[in-house]
Amino acid sequence: MSEKNETLMTAMDDHRQKQVLENQTYVKTIAEILILTATENIAQRGHRESADSNKRGIFLEMLNMVGNHDPVVKRRLEQQAKNALYTSKTIQNEIVSCLAAMVAEEIMREVKDSAQFSVIVDETKDVSKSEQISFIVRYYYNGAIHESFLGFQEADRLDAAGLTSKIIGCLEKHGLDYRQNLVGQGYDGASVMSGSHSGVQARIKEVAKYAFYIHCSAHCLNLVIVDAVQSVPDAGNFFSLLERLYTFISGSYVHQKWLTVQQEMFHGVPRELQRLSDTRWSSRHIACRNIMDRLPAILRVLEEISSENNAQRAVEAKGILVQMDLNFVGCLALFRKVLSDSNMLSEMLQSKTVDLSKAINLVESLKETMVYYRTESFFDDLWTDIAETCEKSGISTQHIPKRSIQKARKLHDSLVTSTLGQHADPDSKQMFRIQVFYPVIDCMMGEMERRFSRLNCNIMKGVQALNPSSGTFLREEDVLLLARAYDSNTDDLKHEVPQIRRVLERLAKSDETVPTTLLQFVSFLESYNDVFFELFRLCKIAVVLPVSSASCERTFSALRMIKNYLRSTMTEERLSNLSILSIESKRTKALDLDEFVRWFAHQHGNRRIQLL
Repeated sequence: MSEKNETLMTAMDDHRQKQVLENQTYVKTIAEILILTATENIAQRGHRESADSNKRGIFLEMLNMVGNHDPVVKRRLEQQAKNALYTSKTIQNEIVSCLAAMVAEEIMREVKDSAQFSVIVDETKDVSKSEQISFIVRYYYNGAIHESFLGFQEADRLDAAGLTSKIIGCLEKHGLDYRQNLVGQGYDGASVMSGSHSGVQARIKEVAKYAFYIHCSAHCLNLVIVDAVQSVPDAGNFFSLLERLYTFISGSYVHQKWLTVQQEMFHGVPRELQRLSDTRWSSRHIACRNIMDRLPAILRVLEEISSENNAQRAVEAKGILVQMDLNFVGCLALFRKVLSDSNMLSEMLQSKTVDLSKAINLVESLKETMVYYRTESFFDDLWTDIAETCEKSGISTQHIPKRSIQKARKLHDSLVTSTLGQHADPDSKQMFRIQVFYPVIDCMMGEMERRFSRLNCNIMKGVQALNPSSGTFLREEDVLLLARAYDSNTDDLKHEVPQIRRVLERLAKSDETVPTTLLQFVSFLESYNDVFFELFRLCKIAVVLPVSSASCERTFSALRMIKNYLRSTMTEERLSNLSILSIESKRTKALDLDEFVRWFAHQHGNRRIQLL
């Protein structure tokens, strides 16, 4: 009898293990479908999810498709009770929340292991006109710089106090020691964020004394261009004409003619004119490049339309055509060159892996480029390009002088020692140099000096002193400036600096690889962490200080794909969780689904019985 009981118990246990394994497989399948749809920004739910609906949504349709190839899934869908299918919107939200929590926990584990970190915050409106705040945390882990997304939160208030409470609440929610380990904060230049007395950065500094504020470098560079355009009248008129030209060419009738003319005059795919934007840094460069390359085609389109019978279009075309003179071509050539360099620098500054020392070097290189642009040799080369473009496009290079002021009749017999306005009228080259070229270059140089002046502060000097390619590398007085700002042990640091110098000298003599960048230097010190503790801490601080808020801008692109006009009623919690899974897709796809089953099972008592 006992043997029969044991056999029965074994059979029951085997049946339960088989049932648990099938339950786990089914839940993992559901999780995999939700991961796929979340990382690809695909809507999971349909308008009607009833059995008789033709469009039940991507989630249910994919689950049914998998069931056609997996007997376990098919059996669950056909035979299981409706309250145990795990396909309802509530269970979907719970699974998505569980997956997002696992991703966030992995990020927090890395941040806490790194200790020092910075926050990058920006806000935007979503499709339902709600203000969404994006939270990014920047830290050093495992030999690399990471900028990881923590989620979106709806902003109830847009004043400094409200935004500050949101930032501190987010950090406390994830259990981060911001009072001691928050070493940097990066925002845009809005006064509510950057205000030195009651702005967000000042309020954060009150509770996290090491949180050094840095204005987004890429945003600063864009403002340099914007200020140069606004300060020089000819430059402002030039970009106004570009916008006017874009609007005119974009009209349905003119646009068709524009494509036809391009196909006749040029090989390859026709180009479109670029709309200008004050926030998209590359738009002005692309606009100047396309117009410069297609200038003969633009002039031909305008000339043909100006001779047509449609009076309104003809007048508009003539008005644009009159302004496309030598000065226009000169501005086009100048800004194409200047914006090409600044756009390249802006793209480098937006990289997640760039650190402050590299950003300082990039800005200094652009300043040197601007100094070169102001030389006679550069202007002569530029003028040669302008003249050649005018010749190809049939634009006159002759300057039309103003009417000279006549001498008064009563002074005809007198010796006149003053000019009376009768000075020699400069030629077109000299006029462009005086009215456009020098003002634009000088304004950009002045704005760069003003907007990037904080790069000369003590903290920036200390960061540069930790960069192996800098001329001040390991200069003790500069390293100590950074050390005092972050309350390092200066006595230990004074011993560590000479020691690391000797270590690096021995490496160089033995022909081994020597660090050449700040990030390489941090990775090198990581293996000597116990010996060079203070120096390693300072280097980690140097690499995690934010450079730009471009990572927040990238999350806004994902936000527009996730919460579109068809999904505008999505709840805040679901939006944030889906955004984490989408933006941190690499981590999401690498999640351990067995671990997910354990997380999911522990959220409800009955699930522990069914899944574990």
